[in-house]
Formats: sequence, structure tokens, C-alpha cells
Amino acid sequence: MAQILILYYSVGGSVRRMAELVGEGVERVSGAEALLRTVPEVAPATQAAAPAVPPAGAPYCELKDLASCAGLALGSPTRFGNMAAPLKHFLDGTSAHWLKGTLAGKPACVFTSAASMHGGQETTLLSMMLPLLHHGMLIVGLPYTQAELNATRTGGTPYGPSHFAGVADDQPVSDAERALCIAQGKRLAEMALKLRG
Repeated sequence: MAQILILYYSVGGSVRRMAELVGEGVERVSGAEALLRTVPEVAPATQAAAPAVPPAGAPYCELKDLASCAGLALGSPTRFGNMAAPLKHFLDGTSAHWLKGTLAGKPACVFTSAASMHGGQETTLLSMMLPLLHHGMLIVGLPYTQAELNATRTGGTPYGPSHFAGVADDQPVSDAERALCIAQGKRLAEMALKLRG
């Protein structure tokens, strides 16, 4: 089985829901399986910010998860047009994989959620691509042949799925956003299998 790592950070639950939908898309591809992982919060002071094991939800990602994956989906809420600090902190610790070229040639995609329609979804997606490109990963976006990309009135970009969560983080994932997340997971898994030969 080609294991597709879905690595995300979520605060209000929107990115977690998107991760689950990307995973659903991965699982629709024969020969692929989704592995959901998250990262702990970071603390502004020198203290433990999170328990060693999360109390609920996906386990924390370990560097070995990156080494064994056939593809990577990376998800984060939007923070001033950029990925959230906990995810960036985790990626900053992957230099050993960068030195070895562990991720080079593997496919990757990105997804995000923001409180407003113009809250920096696209720049966040692009910022998440940068470390993946430095690792030599192959970015898999969403083509406009995906009908929901043209029809959505909520989130969705060719750079990857996005979600408009609302200021109170009370907007559920729309039908179009759901379809785009599933399509992205499926596309990523299919690409991973093709690249594995």
C-alpha cells in the first residue's frame, strides 16, 4: 500500500475536517491508504505546550512518518497569509530529511482554511509549497477540469483546496469545498502510485 501522509494543524476544527476529506479521497484509490497526523502547539515561553500524546484526534507526526510516506498533503489555517507557526516549526525540524533527499520526487499538495474570503488563502497555500519545493517534492494542484473549482462560491483554488470558515469559525465545509478536498486526495494518491511505478 502507498501510504499518503496527511499532516495538518487545526485550531477550530476546519482544517481537521478538510484533512479527513482529503483522506477520504486518498482511500478511494485502490492501493493507497491515508495516514492522518498533526503537530503540537508551540509555546511563547520555554514550557511544555502540549502533552506528548494528543488527548484526542490524530497522533503527532514523527519524522519517520515523512520517510515512509509515498506522498504528503499539508494543511494549515491561514495566519496573516502564511501557514501557522506550529506547522512551520515542525517543518523547520526536517533538515535531516532535506540533507538526505528523503522527500525528493514524492508528490505533495496543500490545503487551508481562513476566517474571511480574502484572508490570504492563496498566499498561505503558496507559503506551504516553499519548504516542499526545497525538499524536492512535486506539487500536485487542482485542475480547472474539476467542475467545483469554477462553480464554488466559498473556498477552492488551483493551488489546493481552501475553506471559508467565517469569523466565528462557524461555517461548515461547503459541498464544493468538500468535493475539492476529496478530489485533491484522490489526485495525490493516483500521482503517488504512478510515481512508484
